[in-house]
Amino acid sequence: MRSNPVGWFEIYVEDMERATSFYEAVLGTKLEKLEATMENLQMMAFPMSMESAGAAGALCLMDGVKPGGGGTLVYFSSDDCSVEAAQIEAAGGKVQMPKTSIGQYGYIAMGIDTEGNMFGIHSPATES
Repeated sequence: MRSNPVGWFEIYVEDMERATSFYEAVLGTKLEKLEATMENLQMMAFPMSMESAGAAGALCLMDGVKPGGGGTLVYFSSDDCSVEAAQIEAAGGKVQMPKTSIGQYGYIAMGIDTEGNMFGIHSPATES
């Protein structure tokens, strides 16, 4: 394998408008509608460049697929994860774990979004 193993991610939601507002507020970014290839699927994509390193992904609303914690965990990259973690509750989510050192690997914070999905935010050990 020549690159990191994850090439795409999907975060399933029950309320696309609510979930989009949450991630836009927490991550300070704008999601864009992604044309889905199936009738019963709506997608809002995180900013991405298919030529850049790292996984691209989207929020997905699909009949028969429910959100929830306890499964796969997605970590968003950050310069300082405490910045995004500070936005979680104001955006309607819950801070599960505030900024915490993971030694030489940097720092992580974890939250629960408005749909019940747990997610992480990672910042490098060399943050300013």
